[in-house]
Amino acid sequence: MGKGKKWGSERSVYRDHISGATVTQWTDYMAHNFHLYFTNCGWYDNGSKLLFCSDRENATNLYSLDLVSGGITQLTDFGRTESHRLQNTFVNPLKHEAYFSLQNRIVALNLDNLEERVIYHRPDGYRFGNLSCTADGRNLCFALVQDMSKRLSVNRTGGYAGFEEMEAMRPHCQICLLSLDRGETRVVHEDRRWIGHINTSPTQPHLLTFCHEGPWEKVDHRIWVLNIETREVWKIRDNAPGQYAGHEYWHADGIRIGYHGFTGNLEQKEGKFLGSVRYDNTDLEEFEFPYQNMHIHSNDAHLIVGDGQQASAYHGAKYQDCLFLWKKNGDKMEGPRILCKHRGSFHVQKLHVHPRFSPDGTKVLFTSDMSGYGNLYMVDVPPFESLPPLEDVN
Repeated sequence: MGKGKKWGSERSVYRDHISGATVTQWTDYMAHNFHLYFTNCGWYDNGSKLLFCSDRENATNLYSLDLVSGGITQLTDFGRTESHRLQNTFVNPLKHEAYFSLQNRIVALNLDNLEERVIYHRPDGYRFGNLSCTADGRNLCFALVQDMSKRLSVNRTGGYAGFEEMEAMRPHCQICLLSLDRGETRVVHEDRRWIGHINTSPTQPHLLTFCHEGPWEKVDHRIWVLNIETREVWKIRDNAPGQYAGHEYWHADGIRIGYHGFTGNLEQKEGKFLGSVRYDNTDLEEFEFPYQNMHIHSNDAHLIVGDGQQASAYHGAKYQDCLFLWKKNGDKMEGPRILCKHRGSFHVQKLHVHPRFSPDGTKVLFTSDMSGYGNLYMVDVPPFESLPPLEDVN
């Protein structure tokens, strides 16, 4: 029991019945297993291990998956009633250390010896947002969100319940910078807006993106960039009326920001688009496509994966639960092509599919509860041209 406990390989391999792509199921336990939030890279130790979360043994904890042997090691030992946000755990890009919030504190976990140390206590009256480590490994950036639980009776832990109400309350929020060397913390931005999705650039230590959280059509603007050094903030892709973009993420170069969005009718989301732009709003590239995704991800602007959360207008519900790939070809985006069936329910946050490319781009990691429980899967990425277009699938 507890820290350091070893679990044997739960790995199995199958071929997707639509595309023929090879899919590896890495976990198989009668509890939910899920990877880190899609903007957080869980690979570490030169890509040989993957950090993930599991509810096995009736408590949520962090685990390490050995991608060579398939073996699993328990890294933390929390009880069922402890309040934590482990899906937002962030791995230091330069050393074997990970960070997560636990009740009223931020904890640093040594991924080698599993020692924990408390590095920050939050002030009363606030809750933690997500956290993210700067590219130089020296600072941790995180959000503090005014605690509105006494005014908001809805339990928001399961999904998007209370989402609109929380945004309308305009909670006081801060983006904080914590020096991992000195232990000093300073506020680098604050506002009477619900701030979320703190994402540091993977190559530029002075840059991060954040969002004004809430229904995309309700917020003043979704995607923002902050220069940590100067505290300057600016909008990314200043939307025209009736345009909504979000679920932003950094490309691997730490320069471009990817996103997807929609236009037109808010219920039908009639016009869909995906795109990317440099952090200074130059060199914008955007493409229309006829399929609604919950999230997209890419390492660059050339190959993009989406989770197919909703049915397309012309293919109906049959392919609403597939992973799709788009490939840039000159000035147009080809696709989508079917990578594999995911059959994820999206019922709660831990069961969002959240597809993410591996650092080398050869695989896509995703979570699915196709078996009834959430599990980790990786699908090998074949040559784009070998995958079936929607038009060729009966």
